[in-house]
Amino acid sequence: MRFVIVGAGRVGMRTARVLREEDHDVVIIEPDETKVSRLDDEGFDVVQGDGSDEETLLAVGLEDADGIAGLSGDLVVNFVACMIGKAHDCRTVLRVDDDYREYVVQKYASDVDEVIYPERLGAIAAKNALVGGNIRAVADIAQNLQLVQLTITPESPMRGYSLTELELPADSRLLAFGKADGRLELPGPDDSLEAGDRVVIIADFSVLRDVEQIIVGETSHVTATGGA
Repeated sequence: MRFVIVGAGRVGMRTARVLREEDHDVVIIEPDETKVSRLDDEGFDVVQGDGSDEETLLAVGLEDADGIAGLSGDLVVNFVACMIGKAHDCRTVLRVDDDYREYVVQKYASDVDEVIYPERLGAIAAKNALVGGNIRAVADIAQNLQLVQLTITPESPMRGYSLTELELPADSRLLAFGKADGRLELPGPDDSLEAGDRVVIIADFSVLRDVEQIIVGETSHVTATGGA
C-alpha cells in the first residue's frame, strides 16, 4: 500500500519508519529543510513543502495513494491535507493535540476516517489508523505479550454470542469492549457481540492467531508487530 505523511516530527517520522518496516510505500512532506535532509539520508521518499498545498500533494502522487495522514503539529495543515486527500478517495487520518479538539473533530469532521491523539499510544496508533482493517496491534506490552483491538466481522464465529460465552485461550484476557457506535468500556457479562463491535485483548504471541480466528474469523492478515 502507498501512503502520504504530512509532517516529519516525532510522530510522523516514527509512523513512516513503522510503515516502511511493513513494506508499505511512504512519501513524506515536510517544510523544514534540516528534517528533509535527514530523512533523505535515511532513504525516505521526502519532499520539502507545505502539506496543505494541493499542488504539492498532487505532485507526490496523492491520486495514487491509499491514505494520507496529517501528523504535523499544525491542526489546520493536518485538516486541509485530509480534506484534499478525501477528495481524491484517500483514507484520512488527522492528528489533534488535545482531548477537546479530538472530541470536536470526531463530532463534526465526518469526512475524516480516523482522528488520533497519538501522544497516548505512539506511532503504532497512526500506522494502524492508516492501514485500517479488523485487527490492530495497539502496543507490545512485553517481549511475548501484545495488546490488540479486534473487530467482530459478519463471519466471526462469536457473532451473536454474549461475552460470557466467549472462550479465549489460557494465555489471553479480555480487557475492554465497545459497540460499533460506542466507546470502549470495561466488558459486561451480558454484552452481545455483533458485527462492528470491538474488543481489546492482551495475549501471548503464541496464541494470537487462535484469538484472531475466534474473534474475527478466518483471515489472511499477518499480525503487525511493534508497539508504543
